[in-house]
Amino acid sequence: MPARHRAMPERNFHDRRRGGLLEVRTKGTRPGRGIEQEHGMTKYTPKAVVTAGTGGIGLETALGLARRGWDLTLVGRDPERGKAAVARVDEAAGRGAGRFVGADLSSLAATRLLGERLAGEGGLDLLVNNVGGMWTERRESPEGVELSIVLNHLSPYVLTGTLTDALAEAAPSRIVNVTSSAVAAAQAVFEEAEPPGPHYGLAATGRAKLAHLAHTVELAERLRPRGVSVFAVDPGAAATDNAARMTVDILPPALRPHWEEIRKGVSAPVAAAATGPLAAATDPALDGRTGLVIGPGGAVDGTLLAYVTPGLTEAVQVWTAGLMAAAGQAS
Repeated sequence: MPARHRAMPERNFHDRRRGGLLEVRTKGTRPGRGIEQEHGMTKYTPKAVVTAGTGGIGLETALGLARRGWDLTLVGRDPERGKAAVARVDEAAGRGAGRFVGADLSSLAATRLLGERLAGEGGLDLLVNNVGGMWTERRESPEGVELSIVLNHLSPYVLTGTLTDALAEAAPSRIVNVTSSAVAAAQAVFEEAEPPGPHYGLAATGRAKLAHLAHTVELAERLRPRGVSVFAVDPGAAATDNAARMTVDILPPALRPHWEEIRKGVSAPVAAAATGPLAAATDPALDGRTGLVIGPGGAVDGTLLAYVTPGLTEAVQVWTAGLMAAAGQAS
C-alpha cells in the first residue's frame, strides 16, 4: 500500500466514482483511475500531475512520489525528455507508473486545454505546480504577456482553476505551488502589468512568485471547505538547467555585488531540492492543514508569508483579472 499524505485503506470503487461503474487499472494502461486488482483485493493508487516534470526539481519530485507508490502525469514540452523521464519514473516505481503529456504552459490557451483534458479523467489527488522560469532578457508569451508572469503565476493559476473540481472529487487532496525566496527581490507594485523601469529577471520572477504566493494563501481558504489543501513550497536554490544559464545581468544593480554568493548558492544537488515539494505532497503531519509555506528542509516556514498582506492580496486579484482579460482568457 503506497505511503501517502493520508491513510490509504482498501477501498471500494464507490468511494471514488460516480455512477457505480468499476474501472480496473492494469499495469501499462494510461491514464487509468488508480484502481488495481491485487490478490483479489481492490487497491487504490493515488494520482498526481507534476508540471515541468521532465527535468530538474519537477522530475526529482515525481521520482520521489513514484517510489512512494503514486501514478504520475508529467507535463512538459519536449517528447524526448518526456519519454526519458517516464522511463525513470517507471524504474523508480518498479512498474508502469508514469506518462508524459505534452503542453506549452507559456500559452494560457494551451494550459486551459491541458487542464480540461486532465479534468475529464476524473479525481486527482495531487497537483504540483512546478513550472516557472527566469530570464535575463524580457520575453513574452503567445498572448503577449511578459513570460515570467505567465509561467510563475498565470499558467498555474489557470491549470489549478480547471482542475479544482477533480481535486475536490478526490478529497482530501493537495495542491503544491513551488515558490521562491526571490519574492524578497520583488517590486510589490501591481497597478500595471509590469513595474516601471528596466527589466531584471530576478525581480520580475520574484514579483510573479509573490503574486502567486498571495493567490495560494487566498485559494487555501477558499478550497478548505472542499477538502483541498494548498501549500507553497520554497525548494531552495539548486543546480537546475535554468540556474546554469543565469548571468549577473539577471540581478538588479543593488544585488550584483552578491553575484558570487548567489552563484555558489545554486550549486546544490537538484535531488535535495525535492525535499520540500515531497513533504508538502505526502507528509501526514500536514493532514487537515492548509495555507502554509514549506521550506527547503520540508518543515513549515512562515518567513515568506510576511510579504503577503490583505492589501497585497486584493491588488493581486485585480491585477490578475486584468491580465487574464487582456490575454483573452476568462478569469
